[in-house]
Amino acid sequence: MMVNQVVPSSFRDPSGFVFYREGIIYRQVNEIYKDNYDQLIGSGLYKKLVNNNLLISHEEVETSYKYNEKAYKVIKPEVVNFISYPYEWCFSQLKNAALATLQIQKHALNHGMTLKDCSAYNIQFINNKPVFIDTLSFEKYQDGSPWVAYKQFCQHFLAPLALAAYKDIRLNKLLQVYLDGIPLDMASELLPSNSMLNYHLYLHLQLHSKAQKKHVMVAPDKRKVKVSEKSLFGIIDSLETAVKKINWNPHSTYWVDYYDNTNYDSGSFDHKKEVVSEFLDEIKPKKVWDLGANTGVFSRIASSKGIKTLSFDIDPGAVEKNYIACLTENTTNLLPLLIDLTNPSPSLGWANEERMSIAERGPVEMVLALALIHHLAIANNTPLEKISDFFARICKWLIVEFVPKKDSQVERLLSSRVDIFHDYNQQNFELEFGKRFRIKDLVKVNNSDRYLYLMFNKQGSDLVIT
Repeated sequence: MMVNQVVPSSFRDPSGFVFYREGIIYRQVNEIYKDNYDQLIGSGLYKKLVNNNLLISHEEVETSYKYNEKAYKVIKPEVVNFISYPYEWCFSQLKNAALATLQIQKHALNHGMTLKDCSAYNIQFINNKPVFIDTLSFEKYQDGSPWVAYKQFCQHFLAPLALAAYKDIRLNKLLQVYLDGIPLDMASELLPSNSMLNYHLYLHLQLHSKAQKKHVMVAPDKRKVKVSEKSLFGIIDSLETAVKKINWNPHSTYWVDYYDNTNYDSGSFDHKKEVVSEFLDEIKPKKVWDLGANTGVFSRIASSKGIKTLSFDIDPGAVEKNYIACLTENTTNLLPLLIDLTNPSPSLGWANEERMSIAERGPVEMVLALALIHHLAIANNTPLEKISDFFARICKWLIVEFVPKKDSQVERLLSSRVDIFHDYNQQNFELEFGKRFRIKDLVKVNNSDRYLYLMFNKQGSDLVIT
């Protein structure tokens, strides 16, 4: 937890920055941004966006809270439960974030302003709805000026959406490599020819990329570029059409139908849900991370109790189905995210500090690790000791399931390889996890050889829970 320091991701904009003071988050508005901030508030744009759940709300506080002498105002923004990144979003999350950004730009133009920054990192999901969090990304619109954030929008939203839908959903992970968006020339070369049937996509990616290549050695003279306000709205409408026409079917991924192919009978599965629910009622955590959540069956048990729940899974289709279900059910305290636990999101950006790793965004009060350990230990050759160590870093309480070798799911994992996992047994599982955790409860799942454990981190009192 940062105490009195600037947030590392908030140093690039001279207009202001986000900082912590005594554990509370603030945003300093610098004097240089005074006119634009006053326009944002005075024009009614701020109120319009907040009322439409498109912009994070804030309250102005005394300037005595300022971080340095450059301050014009200090604001205290609404707290976001968990900061996620575009490379952790499913397809529809990125698509909805893109459409929200375009809607914000339309509102801005109607109030004499424009977005100077269209980074996907300016969007966070609150109650599963995309909300813009960078209050200082707006500037006064100058008649005839082009949209300075147009290229950034195409790189951060349009290119990854097109690659995911027309080529391979896994290409969304390119956003983890290219933090300022996927280069348009790369996207154009990777996209198949049928993507050009989307005329608006062809216009904003293929032709846009060609124009960039043509002028790569020549600095454009911005004084000669004149774009009317009507034309700007036309560009935004065209981008909106392009985004809306991009769709992806989640039914082709490996784990998306996992719950249709488990070896639980209905009674065993119901008993497992009952035990997990009882453990949650016993501890009453405020926040839960469900690791390997698939489509979120057990995440929903936690969220239904009013617990703020993150639902992590490696499968893009499973996360997509989870997110769509959240929207359909109007689930407000469950956020599905795409995470590979064998290679979780690292610290990235300048000095490896701009984007936090998963571990840095914790620890959390409780973690669920159900039907997960055998995948980590056997499918990915991760020693039980390493798994226990990682869990001890990120949680105070742990609900974990042990699946023995005689279980059909483990037999399936071992069917195509030599069994070198001589230490994978319940006795050694308890030994290794017992080094970091104290077993509080143990329940055998009815009609199965699986066991559910409730464990307490022995160093839990030293963890600062987020």
